Amino acid sequence: MEREKTINVGIGFVTGRKNFRKVLRTYVYRWKQTGAAIRKRARLHLFVAYDLEYSNTQVDDYVNIRQDILDVLDSALFIGKSKIHNETISLAQQRVVSLPEAELLFEKGYAGKRNAVLYHAIRQKMDCLIFMDDDEYPLAVIKTGGAPWWCGQDVFASHLKYLAEADITNGYHCGYISPVPYIDFLETFSEDDFRLFIKAISNDILEWDTIRRVMEKGGVTYADPQVFADNAAREVPEVNRTKFISGSNLGINLKEPERVLPFFNPPRARGEDTFLSTCLSDRKVLRIPCYTFHDGFSVYSDLLEGVLPLELKRIHAKNESTVNRFYRACLGWVRYKPLYSFITNPDGYEVQAAKNRERLKTILPKFCTYFQNDSFMKILAEYNHYHNNVKVHRRLFQENLRIWENVREYAVGQSF
Repeated sequence: MEREKTINVGIGFVTGRKNFRKVLRTYVYRWKQTGAAIRKRARLHLFVAYDLEYSNTQVDDYVNIRQDILDVLDSALFIGKSKIHNETISLAQQRVVSLPEAELLFEKGYAGKRNAVLYHAIRQKMDCLIFMDDDEYPLAVIKTGGAPWWCGQDVFASHLKYLAEADITNGYHCGYISPVPYIDFLETFSEDDFRLFIKAISNDILEWDTIRRVMEKGGVTYADPQVFADNAAREVPEVNRTKFISGSNLGINLKEPERVLPFFNPPRARGEDTFLSTCLSDRKVLRIPCYTFHDGFSVYSDLLEGVLPLELKRIHAKNESTVNRFYRACLGWVRYKPLYSFITNPDGYEVQAAKNRERLKTILPKFCTYFQNDSFMKILAEYNHYHNNVKVHRRLFQENLRIWENVREYAVGQSF
């Protein structure tokens, strides 16, 4: 009888929080409870791209992994600023790409760090790569008539099962998946004002109907019991030239590296998952039946210690840290909105951009008053800046795809 082939599974984190090691521990412990047959043929390899500046951390906050965790992993690679810098120089010296091209692909934002993880996973001959975030936990929470029900999730095993038939797998998310807090609307700041703001900065997933439903539930998204009842993967439909995926609870099949695409975001923006989503027309993308709990406001880290809340609290917009979190998210959204709109609706882009600017001019003064934070006025300036540079960013997006082809081919040819 032919021996079953070993599967090399990359686990990717892009992180800037000390909490990372606790999150990793939780996923590794969850993996140890997975069926023996899967664990016997799969080897876990950790890839961590870390950012010391995000929350003033040190290298030890990432590399100092407990021995019982390391014992479960076959290897661990930690990717900091200096390693990325050295890799860009090496690629230029090997004449794979020029130094500016390598720096574009591995720039210091989230997309660059995800690309660094992806590059090293291909180079080390991983069969697949599963991206997880440092604020998402392998749990699902279901709303009941009383206290919520909590269910552990076999995240790694679920991706492994469905990646055999897909280019990309993406699980579901519950918890505080949106950084939009609960808002008590007033006569001077109405629901319609907020709706128009969301419309001005949103993509087709972050849309008003979704935000409104989440706000009605106090900012909490509960897992859908039907997902567990069906226990089936479904193909992600293409909507407006986009097969929407999220950057976490995300599996990428690496067995055919030529089908693997890079991440991208405009400078200082987010949206790296959204821009990858616009490149997936001819890829098979599956939504798979496993959840992660997103602790978007970092208020439920005790879940990592086994404490299951009997109530998920409403996140109000009265706390300064909550307002700042929401503001930073708005900046991230508005910085990638112009390019996303330009890619998906080039003919109608200018008309839509003019409407968005007028909406922001009208609504942002009300935001400043409601949140008692004048910083929200900067959102209009950011929108204008990214609108004025949208064609430059479109060119960078296309360059990123071209550069990746050369780097990916080089990575495939490396031997270990």
